[in-house]
Amino acid sequence: MPKDGSASAQAPRLDGQGNPLWLLLELTYRCPLHCVWCNNPLDLDHYRDELTTEEWVRVMREGRELGALQLGFSGGEALMRKDLEELIAEADGLGYYTNLITSGMGLTRKRLGDMKTAGLKQIQLSLQSCDREMNDALVGERAFDQKIEALTEIKAHGFPTVLNFPVCRQNIDQAEAVLKMAEEFKVDFVEFANIQYYNWALVNRPQLLPSREQLEKAEAVVRAARERLGGRMTIYFVVPDYYQGRPKACMNGWGAIHLTIAPNGDALPCQEARVIRGLEFPSVRSASLEWIWRQSPVFNRFRGEEWMKEPCRTCDERAKDFGGCRCQAFLLTGDAANADPACTKSAHHDVVLQAVEESERHEQRIQPLVFRGPKSVTTVFAGK
Repeated sequence: MPKDGSASAQAPRLDGQGNPLWLLLELTYRCPLHCVWCNNPLDLDHYRDELTTEEWVRVMREGRELGALQLGFSGGEALMRKDLEELIAEADGLGYYTNLITSGMGLTRKRLGDMKTAGLKQIQLSLQSCDREMNDALVGERAFDQKIEALTEIKAHGFPTVLNFPVCRQNIDQAEAVLKMAEEFKVDFVEFANIQYYNWALVNRPQLLPSREQLEKAEAVVRAARERLGGRMTIYFVVPDYYQGRPKACMNGWGAIHLTIAPNGDALPCQEARVIRGLEFPSVRSASLEWIWRQSPVFNRFRGEEWMKEPCRTCDERAKDFGGCRCQAFLLTGDAANADPACTKSAHHDVVLQAVEESERHEQRIQPLVFRGPKSVTTVFAGK
């Protein structure tokens, strides 16, 4: 497979010049689905004291003062917040380009109309399969029909639409069918997002990780579709870490352009940073966003290159990939300062090779998948 995925037109490297360009508000971790790769935390009691409408508005104002341009409303499921439309209107008034990241569950015609009026600019809808049975099995609920209805209404309201397709062993062979569906709905962007293995996805990794053969076939499908469709639809294929030999430039570097706010007000350099034990994340309830971004120890912990160990410290690619993902380094090696094991130069690359081998051993088996939430264990076919 090529180094950068399937030859997509790669976006230029973003440079916030010391400012956060992208502000992600995880409004709530409540969600009606139980996805087998869910990356939300399990200690939900810690996040039940969600920020109020007024607190979220203050965060958005401080974000704009810092230079943030794009704002995403996410979760969990952001639609479970009754004040979502009010927050969208406030964000639009502040000058943000607003994006709703949603499962589509609870996305009614009325709410879409209200969000359109409030100034919402774009919607990213997740779809786990173009097959009803498989989609519902992977999310642990009857969701497919609601997602298709939501997609129909989103397009009817004229929103630029991103169809996010989380790629795993079970659904990757549907790439061509998914693109056909997207074309029929006149979707603007399709993102084939290879699952990142944190939290539940890490637990289910042997069953979820696609084979190299599957990935190569899917990339070929994407390349052919790009050639056929030209500029009518933009297709992204997010690089699969475990097969590339080099790590992704995670978040353009720690604390470089991205700032996530959790439902309880914790500020994070990325959505998954909380998996790194020993770090203390400041709260917007007790500190300004400017102090958090510029001065807090956690946002400065992995900025620049001083923190790097070998081989990253002297690697001629360190300014390109920033040593890879700090969360993945911690989860797979126990030390967030280690080189990302996805890199062949890492002393821990064998962990990734072993994971691929383990997944291949499960190729023809039916394995249980562990679900987020009360649906603890069920079985979904794990082979092709």
